Amino acid sequence: MKSSILKVVLAIVVIVLAYLLYASIMKPIRFQEELTKRNSQISSKLKDIRSAQIFYKQFNNAYTSSFDTLFAFLETGRIPVVKMIPDPTDTTFTRSISDTIGFIGIADSLFSKRKNFVMKDLAVIPFSDGRKFQMNTAKVDKGGVMVPVIEILVPYEYYLSDLSQQDVINLKATQETMNRYAGLRLGSLTEATTDGNWE
Repeated sequence: MKSSILKVVLAIVVIVLAYLLYASIMKPIRFQEELTKRNSQISSKLKDIRSAQIFYKQFNNAYTSSFDTLFAFLETGRIPVVKMIPDPTDTTFTRSISDTIGFIGIADSLFSKRKNFVMKDLAVIPFSDGRKFQMNTAKVDKGGVMVPVIEILVPYEYYLSDLSQQDVINLKATQETMNRYAGLRLGSLTEATTDGNWE
């Protein structure tokens, strides 16, 4: 009798230990999978913001730090639709003639193929309880020329707050020991770049 009770207790202990071992192995794997999923969605939005800002800079010779200004520009701005035709007087077929055949809205050019796209959602960081991206702009001196720059920082705390805080602390510490920004970053206020730190 005592022997069978002992076997049952041992079996339960083995099952509990196996579960705890499995859970401890899977916890960082699940965290990494969730981090990858969230980084992908946020970086996709940052790429869209970058595309919009590049158009804005082409028309205004600067970036904007305001989403309201950017959205107004995207909704009203228009770019020409150009048709390239061969120059009929060129027998070598190396020259062409550009002919503007119309105009298209910038927002349509960038986002018309997206289903259920809402431009105002572009400002909101996914998984952050409604926080908005903060865009910072400036001009830096590059060889005597003032160049417009933009930077958008998205710290881990903004979009990982509902995950294990110890895992977030460990992730931040790892990034900081490698002198990397602890989160996603697009552009720079000190360099003329619009690259993301995930690229």
